[in-house]
Amino acid sequence: MDTTTETHTTSSNPEMTVGVAGFGYWGPNHVRNMVGLEGIGVAMKTVADPDPVRRMRAATMFPSVGTVESVNAMIEDDEIDAIVISTPVHTHYDLVKDALLADKHVLVEKPMTTSVDKALELTAIAEERGLTLMVGHTFEYTPAVGYIHDFIEQDGLGDVLNIRSQRVNLGQHRAKVNVMWDLAPHDISIILYLLNKMPTHATALGRAHINGYVDDIVSLNLEFEDNFMANIVLSWLDPRKVREMTIIGSDKMLVYDDTHTIEKIRIYDKGVDVPSEYRSFGEFQVSYRNGDIISPQIENFEPLTVQSSHFIECIRTGKTPRSNGASGTRVVQVLAAGQLSLNRGGARTALDDPEVMALDGTVRCRPADTEGQT
Repeated sequence: MDTTTETHTTSSNPEMTVGVAGFGYWGPNHVRNMVGLEGIGVAMKTVADPDPVRRMRAATMFPSVGTVESVNAMIEDDEIDAIVISTPVHTHYDLVKDALLADKHVLVEKPMTTSVDKALELTAIAEERGLTLMVGHTFEYTPAVGYIHDFIEQDGLGDVLNIRSQRVNLGQHRAKVNVMWDLAPHDISIILYLLNKMPTHATALGRAHINGYVDDIVSLNLEFEDNFMANIVLSWLDPRKVREMTIIGSDKMLVYDDTHTIEKIRIYDKGVDVPSEYRSFGEFQVSYRNGDIISPQIENFEPLTVQSSHFIECIRTGKTPRSNGASGTRVVQVLAAGQLSLNRGGARTALDDPEVMALDGTVRCRPADTEGQT
């Protein structure tokens, strides 16, 4: 039953009217941020969620925002200019496509879709219709990642040699996607943003410990040109919450700890120096440099607010979002190559492998798990 309410209090003649699909884990944050943009002509009009408990929660938290049961009802609302899709990943493709075909601008949570070909299709639709399609790679909008990006651009680390990332926790298990599709989009989007290049190969190994078919621990290795490699460790089964990335440069090294409230970034003047010339093994002497550790002062603001403002700005100006459809597609391509490697038992897999493009990351029960079921 449709439970639309008409009790919104918005400024007269708002420039941009927004709806949010999904009021689960992340949806309330999107609604809160859009409500906070009312001062710049944004009207947060409607929340759509099929769960009556969630709709009631939305109405209680945001009395000025209407609620509907069906996302389609919101998509068909001519008053809504833009929609934020904050629903499970397996629903993204259909909802984003329907919204774009209804001429709505779209901000969709990560990962954009569960396959590369679907991501390419959505990006093409948005371009053909002149609409803004943006993907919620929120970490690209954090002050810390912005600082690291600029520091690398200014050669503060020298040549980047290696990146190692851990994103583990005793986390929420998903039924439709494994831990790699759930958590790795954060790390992949950060790495691609920092390096501004794509890997050539992916290798992934995983294990499913809880239900036997959804991998809850995955190690993903990404190979780039110039002898560079990134390693991402992902887990829903860990006693600690770790969100840490180590970047090894030829001149300095950097550790980014997102869980640290004060010193999110530490820059180590550490490294290895080798002689430029030597005539024998006996003359080859490695020296280790142990210098200062610097923790730069980083601004403190909510990245989702920046992301939301950027979305509205791009709609109004026609500017290309930092995390646009092409960016979202690249992240999905890396995930798909990793999934194909998982499916092949950890085989080294090229990102341009034809099977990567059509692979769907949605988890399905293995045949052995469905025996005897009707």
